[in-house]
Amino acid sequence: MLREGMTFNLTIECFALIREVAGRELGMWHFDSQVLGGLSILHGTIGQMQTGEGKTLTATLPVAAAALAGVPTHVVTVNDYLTERDAKLMTPVYQRLGLSVGIVIQGLQRGERQQQYARDIVYCTNNELAFDYLKDSIQLGQFNDSLQLHALRSLPKRDSVLGNLMLRGLHFAVVDEADGVFMDEATTPLVISGETTPQQEQSELYSQAYGLISHLQQGRDFSIHTSMRTVDILASGEELIQAKTQNLGPLWQARIRRLELARQALTAEHLFIKDQHYLVDEGKVVIIDEHTGRRMPDRTWERGLHQLIEIKEGCELSDPRETLASISFQNFFRYYHHLSGMTGTADEVKSEFWRVYGLPVVDVPTHKKSKRVHLGTTISASNEQKWLTIVAKISAIRKQSSRPIMVGTQSLKASERLSSLLADKNIEHQVLNARQDQTEAEVVEQAGHKGRVTIATSMAGRGTDIKLESEVEAQGGLHVIITGLHDSSRVDRQLEGRSARQGDHGSVEYILSLEEEIITQGWRKVLQLLFYAPIPKPLKNRLLFKCIRRCQHHIERRQQQARKQLLQHDEQQQEVLSFSSQQV
Repeated sequence: MLREGMTFNLTIECFALIREVAGRELGMWHFDSQVLGGLSILHGTIGQMQTGEGKTLTATLPVAAAALAGVPTHVVTVNDYLTERDAKLMTPVYQRLGLSVGIVIQGLQRGERQQQYARDIVYCTNNELAFDYLKDSIQLGQFNDSLQLHALRSLPKRDSVLGNLMLRGLHFAVVDEADGVFMDEATTPLVISGETTPQQEQSELYSQAYGLISHLQQGRDFSIHTSMRTVDILASGEELIQAKTQNLGPLWQARIRRLELARQALTAEHLFIKDQHYLVDEGKVVIIDEHTGRRMPDRTWERGLHQLIEIKEGCELSDPRETLASISFQNFFRYYHHLSGMTGTADEVKSEFWRVYGLPVVDVPTHKKSKRVHLGTTISASNEQKWLTIVAKISAIRKQSSRPIMVGTQSLKASERLSSLLADKNIEHQVLNARQDQTEAEVVEQAGHKGRVTIATSMAGRGTDIKLESEVEAQGGLHVIITGLHDSSRVDRQLEGRSARQGDHGSVEYILSLEEEIITQGWRKVLQLLFYAPIPKPLKNRLLFKCIRRCQHHIERRQQQARKQLLQHDEQQQEVLSFSSQQV
């Protein structure tokens, strides 16, 4: 393959070889459906494989084939846990084929990263990969495009620049959970910041801004748009801010700067919630990734937002930082020569995959028919009533059988609230959230044991494979309770997919309330008018659930539009910077 490339006949022979090696090394031979999935990925598509169909094993076919052809290959996952798990699981296959495997996760130093990226196949997360690309871009400076890089190789100083690069280029990538990376995280800006000299003036400025907003009244002076996470300062609010800051010094006298500081302080106070968007650990504010539920200790919010949240929580202020380089995932992944991916939830965003990335979606048939049972939706009037209903449901299941139960919550705060209620009823359980992320592997391993109750945030969503004990399958498998709708129905379906995998038995149900965040963002009054009367007790109503789903679809369309606008903005910015001979 190094001489002739990936011809059709060589690809077939290569896939057969990889399948045989996987069988001998792991005791796992690829199913026909996985071979079809591997072929579709190798040809540059999004392979839509249902949850539990074995995407990790499927990826070895195109990944090993590309690496055997001499192409540096990246396998991109959504978190460090999956990166290490998948790489270690599949390393025996790659090593038997004579290929080296690298693993890039948080905490590695530059030298270690260079060593890992130098290997034939590299498992890494989308965040680590994109940030390392940005760091290389900063290192290259004025030579950061193909033509200039080619010219650099002929200059005497090439070794001092090229020798410090981490990546070998963006050649071949297989992205696991592709919709999560390409869509859900598309609006997350990737920013490399550098430390600046701490400025006492800036610290005082943020403290003044946070104190200022105590004089402002919602509705009269400002309005909040929760769904868009924005704050509008009204005319009366602007007048009040001007009056309160006229004696605070020159930094407050510029109107745009003054309103921006007030807007950021209001955002920190009203739109960023402790134990949902962040947690406080040892006196420091740690961001929680909204898509994965994981902590991001090395990340900070920009434009003073992080410092304002630190003031809100009484933490020591971190030093201000300045932006050195930035990029969006939408632009970053389009730099790859060959891009492909896998996911079980691509239907809703098929057109966007094609429009933005030029990737068609190919449906891969399942190996076995799904045995998942959907038990419908129960809707309560309030969140408190919802939690009590869930506790009662768990108690009822435990009396009838020893089936394991997984309860999916939307935030760290919600998981701890439910944990407290279960503890009050002496129901033994385990919790998986950003505060207990060190025990993730242990919690996941035990989640399929008989009688086990697991409460989990989005950490137990994409990629989490829960193995069932043999006696559990006969009792109906894993039961999943979903306690709130996410902004995207794809995320909900990922959580459903933790049960009934690879032909196993399993069931799923939704237990919701009219106080769900996606409903309270302007739709609750509409639903109450639609049903004329309050809900005295939890009920199952298909029409009401469809109305709630409509709220979710409305948010999905709005987010799709936001991704489109961000991409247009990025492209316009690229044109401007290219014209001025600068690089993003």
